[in-house]
Amino acid sequence: MIGKREEKLPKELVNIALLLVLGAIAPMLDSTMVNIAVNDLEKDFHSSLDTIQWVVTGYVLATGIAVPFSGWLVNRFDGKSIYVSAQFLFFISSILSGISWNIESLIMFRLVQGFSAGLIIPLLTTLLVQAAGQDNMGKLMSIVGMPIILGPILGPVIGGFFVDYLSWRWIFFINVPIGMIALYLIYKNLPSFSPDNKQKKFDWLGILLLGGLSASFIYGITTVASSSDLANFKTIAFLGVGVVLTIVYIIYAFVQPKNAIVPLSLFRFRSFTASICALFLAGIGTNGPMLLLPLFFQNIRRDTVILAGLALIPQGLGMLIVRPLIGKMIDQIGAKIVVMFAIVITFIGTFPFAWFSQNTGYWLIAIALFIRGIGVGGITIPIMADAYTGLSKSQIPQASIATRIIQNIGGAFGSAVLATIVANRMDHVVPNLAHLTSAYQSGFLVASMLMVAMFIPSLFLTNKVKSKA
Repeated sequence: MIGKREEKLPKELVNIALLLVLGAIAPMLDSTMVNIAVNDLEKDFHSSLDTIQWVVTGYVLATGIAVPFSGWLVNRFDGKSIYVSAQFLFFISSILSGISWNIESLIMFRLVQGFSAGLIIPLLTTLLVQAAGQDNMGKLMSIVGMPIILGPILGPVIGGFFVDYLSWRWIFFINVPIGMIALYLIYKNLPSFSPDNKQKKFDWLGILLLGGLSASFIYGITTVASSSDLANFKTIAFLGVGVVLTIVYIIYAFVQPKNAIVPLSLFRFRSFTASICALFLAGIGTNGPMLLLPLFFQNIRRDTVILAGLALIPQGLGMLIVRPLIGKMIDQIGAKIVVMFAIVITFIGTFPFAWFSQNTGYWLIAIALFIRGIGVGGITIPIMADAYTGLSKSQIPQASIATRIIQNIGGAFGSAVLATIVANRMDHVVPNLAHLTSAYQSGFLVASMLMVAMFIPSLFLTNKVKSKA
């Protein structure tokens, strides 16, 4: 009995964890709810998919760019003040997103919303580590991981309900009561967290270059959708800007290795380089279809929005089931084998959508989604964990920032690439069901091929079975 009491977490610590999680619920749900409303956004704003996808892409990209700001701010200022400020920014940007008057204003407000979400999620973990220490983190992860696990399951269903029975605007307005409650309770009950390093400098130039090159590449890709000519001037111009900014960043990081937000020295480690490449491809191959799947049910299957949300539950359940097993598998056999199996499973669950149509049975689609969920749930965690292999303590924070940025940039690329493929396939053809089905099938086929491409970087991840032998 005494041993059990010693293992119990202090009540104050549990309360801190619950308060921090409360602040993360709205951002977690919001990131999955919006995908279900893309179809309605197209109709309301009279825009094409390649334009509307920026509502998702911009959010994800801004989330990635905010990650290093989160670490810098918590070093310079009181952690509670930063968390409350990020909550308030998300609260305000949610209201503004809900009252958006055109697609340009919605994209702009979603960028702000994504940036605030990008502050909240890393802060949650950072403040929890400060409050609990490394020893209690394992026990607290069950609390912290709840919104992460439930987001893919509940988000599309809740979003579908609002879109079907109210309006897509309520996907953002629902954050108002949640935000007010979270802000009050966090402000009232969360303790202060003293800054660790008030003198810490921020790599403004590095983050501007990374954000600029990412946005240039993504915008260059999306311009393909508005032209039948792949080599149109706008596409070449923005891709060219992206290449130039990439070269500038490499030169900058080489000249200023101590200041660069993502130092080039990290790429000397095989696992880190492999993880970065795999994370980028995973963002395209796993996150990209997340944009297309709700549209597949609404546009091809002619389902209502809420039915489309319910149809996505098997995928969320697959992710939920596999999540508790991943940590143990990484410890036993290493990231390489886990990721390779996850790639195969994700491919098996995604590839059939290259043939699925209006007449495909729901039971068959549900099985494919469940399998896909199991695969997707087993990809990101082992890749991110393996990125730290062989690194020194001083390099771990830099690697953490790099992996989070690349994960989000890959996710943004995924939405942009697949939306562009669908939009381009529909350009200059009769907009009927047959052509639309073919366009979506092409998107899923490309996503499947990119999953296969992930095999190359996964070959260089850690293999513990081989080392044991």
